[in-house]
Amino acid sequence: MDKEQGWHRNTDLCVDVKTLLRSDRRARQGKSYTGVLTRDAEEHYTFVEAQPSTDGKRNPHLFVGSYITITRQDDGTLRPNFKPIKKGAGWSVGGYAQGVCDELREALGGLVEE
Repeated sequence: MDKEQGWHRNTDLCVDVKTLLRSDRRARQGKSYTGVLTRDAEEHYTFVEAQPSTDGKRNPHLFVGSYITITRQDDGTLRPNFKPIKKGAGWSVGGYAQGVCDELREALGGLVEE
């Protein structure tokens, strides 16, 4: 494909790419991955493999936990989404809040550079 068909070809030399993969520990040669590539800095990129999704889904799930999911919006922003609260034996507000906090730290620790 070429520029006439909507592609802009570029080659970025000498860059670092951090990968956050779900299916493999390291990227395998020749395997295609679905996800989001973000340019973090001049010579640094981060690739986050998306959850397997249903057809037509626009915002890929980057993290799926027990309390929250995190999706990436079309503009590149991260959106945390709460799952329904499941009250049961032993449920407490403090335990729920701690679980949400732990998952946010886990998810954002891998997705956001400090």
